[in-house]
Amino acid sequence: MNGMSELPSHSSAVEEKLQRKAHTAYAPAAAWTRPLYFSIPGVRDRHLRILVPNWALLFPSRGGMLLTSASAPALYPAASPRIMLLKRRRGPIFLILAALALLFTLATLLRKRGSQNWNVEEGSGEPPTLVFRKKDLQQIWKWEIESGHYPSHANIPVQIGLESAPVNPAIPKKLPTVKPTRYRPPNTRHVLTDTTGAGPKRVYLDIQSHPPAVAYPPRPVPGSIADMDEVMRHCDFAQDKYVRDCLEVLRIGGGLDNGERLRRSNLDDWKYIYVEEPDNSTTQFNEPYDTDKTTMIKPAGRVTDPEAGLLKKQDVELESQLVLGPTRDYRSYSSLSTPCDPENPRLFHMFWTGPFTDKPYLAILSFLFTQNTGLHLKTWPEDAKVCRPKFWLWINPGPAAAVPNPNAEADMMKQLKSSPWAAPFLHERFKGVVEFKMWNTTDQLDGIPEIKDEWRALQGSLFNSGGHVISVPQRKSAKSASNVSTANATVAAAAAAGRGTGTSEDEDDIVNRTGSKSSSSYDRLSVILSDMARFVLCHRYGGVYLDADTIFLRDWEELWGWKGAFAYRWSRLPKYNTAVLRMHKNSALGTFLFRTALKNGLDFHPMTVSRYTADARLEGLLLRLPDALFDSAWLNTENYQRERPPQPYFTEFGDFFDTPAQNSAAPQALGFRGFFRGAYSYHFHNFWWKPFDPTRNWPDLGPRFQAGEEQAKAALVKEGKLTLEEAEKGGRDLGSDKRDLDWSVVMKRTFEAYVRGERPNMYGEWVDWS
Repeated sequence: MNGMSELPSHSSAVEEKLQRKAHTAYAPAAAWTRPLYFSIPGVRDRHLRILVPNWALLFPSRGGMLLTSASAPALYPAASPRIMLLKRRRGPIFLILAALALLFTLATLLRKRGSQNWNVEEGSGEPPTLVFRKKDLQQIWKWEIESGHYPSHANIPVQIGLESAPVNPAIPKKLPTVKPTRYRPPNTRHVLTDTTGAGPKRVYLDIQSHPPAVAYPPRPVPGSIADMDEVMRHCDFAQDKYVRDCLEVLRIGGGLDNGERLRRSNLDDWKYIYVEEPDNSTTQFNEPYDTDKTTMIKPAGRVTDPEAGLLKKQDVELESQLVLGPTRDYRSYSSLSTPCDPENPRLFHMFWTGPFTDKPYLAILSFLFTQNTGLHLKTWPEDAKVCRPKFWLWINPGPAAAVPNPNAEADMMKQLKSSPWAAPFLHERFKGVVEFKMWNTTDQLDGIPEIKDEWRALQGSLFNSGGHVISVPQRKSAKSASNVSTANATVAAAAAAGRGTGTSEDEDDIVNRTGSKSSSSYDRLSVILSDMARFVLCHRYGGVYLDADTIFLRDWEELWGWKGAFAYRWSRLPKYNTAVLRMHKNSALGTFLFRTALKNGLDFHPMTVSRYTADARLEGLLLRLPDALFDSAWLNTENYQRERPPQPYFTEFGDFFDTPAQNSAAPQALGFRGFFRGAYSYHFHNFWWKPFDPTRNWPDLGPRFQAGEEQAKAALVKEGKLTLEEAEKGGRDLGSDKRDLDWSVVMKRTFEAYVRGERPNMYGEWVDWS
């Protein structure tokens, strides 16, 4: 044996395992290469890993040049002591392959290090957006949790690196989950991914109608709360949950299957609505969440990167100081002196640009038909046990880029009074329930402390959507507009009022558009402005924002009870759709979003906002709810879950307005109760230019609003869309209607019948006109 030991020689256990693995039948490919590790000068806790060919396998002992372990180069410190035979003619080939492997490995490492400033895994390829350090993100998490804005048992991302569990007043008390020190491995530090519950016990409700009052579902219990952990368990598309099944859980758990409960089994697992027990001082541990949510991290060397797991935005100055107000006092419903929590105002916001049409009209009607506004009462009682929600419709009276003139608000109210679609909601009966407010971009942005001193630097790129900026010519400010010539003042006033100042082509220019008249004439600037407006409104005033192409389908009481912030999922993608957005007034999350957006071009497109929260590991603070709750048709329209679709079955959003013949019996036969029953709202995705009810395209609210109806009919006669005879008869005859009414028609006529006093709302309450 030439004096050599036949025992193998290995430099480490790793080398031995790799060598042994190379000889197994299960991993033959692993033997062709082997890793070598080299120290990197100046970096004490990192090593360079290089894959090189395995000499012993590439050049087996079949004659030729002899190479022993003694003469093996340092490149193979753990080479086998057995004789290796190397053919001279293969030597140059090997050297070339080894050199190429080395160059490829070095290039890959350099590319990775060049694309990152902090130690992270490779992302999606999109540029990072993060401008905060880890300590700031920890502070944001703690602020939101301690304010009661995280009523969830979901894990906190390990990248946040919390080493002490924040006290969470929004979840019940439970046993601590941190392992005692004696059970922790040596040389580790614990990173908590859990919170310490300190809230009251939860009592889950069995909500259903009881005979003989089973014609309509009961109103939600005042102060009830939706457990979003349970909703996610039953509805999360990422967990292969079907919209159809989710809606059944929402329907049964919310008591909307009144008198029609066909399931005869125990349905406790579908209870997702609870109330908190009044006694908040109980020490009973009443939740079964005892899973250890502590992650042990072993430092790699003496120095640990404090920003490990995070990737920062390139070429931007990081936030130097995070300024947050005091945390909120979490108060359960039973502890409030009044049913309305001042820290959690029940405001629904919508944003509208251009002439008032049937779209915001129907959104408001659906609000009145479903929410607990007290219209069935003569007056709202002072000792009411329910917090009365309000609907604020924010109107940008002119083109999105126009500067309002000093009289813009008065002009706006004048136009609303003259609009047949808007005037009904100025009626005294809706006072305190529906309010019209004027949007002024300058005033609103100046009202955000986080950006008020800096946003003007981005004024030229204010219309930024997903990184695509639409340049808008600079206009004079409202202050200077009042001092310029009469002609220029008229131009500014006309733009603010939504009137054109030039040719029809000028008025339809993207900068001058007020509303979307067709799919080819889309008011893109207003859409971009609304992307930002929703965050401004929620951060300044609190509440929930909804896009104007939304109709309400049920009472939102238990959504108001859940104190977290939320949007919903972008169909199949793990991104946000902010067509529904709930945030708290002046929250830490809001501060993060506005400071981040400021350093990313004030871009509030939902896809960009998705990157903001993902890069910062804050997605848990803006919960991405399943779109089944607000957008039940979306997955079907993108060819998902069509084997088990919900009711109704839409293969495209246009089916709401033009229901396919094979499904067109459903709208009249099932009515409102058969339309995505269980969902909280429905988003029909644009179609601003398509009327809900083509054959009766006017507000049909009865004698009290006859003047507006006649005005709308006269306008249709002038446009040639209605004959004078039809207008005089009060509308078209039976033959004008489609034989099978579309869903949009049925919904509009249902809501209008409620306001006329011809039917109750969805909860069996009749509007009181006395």
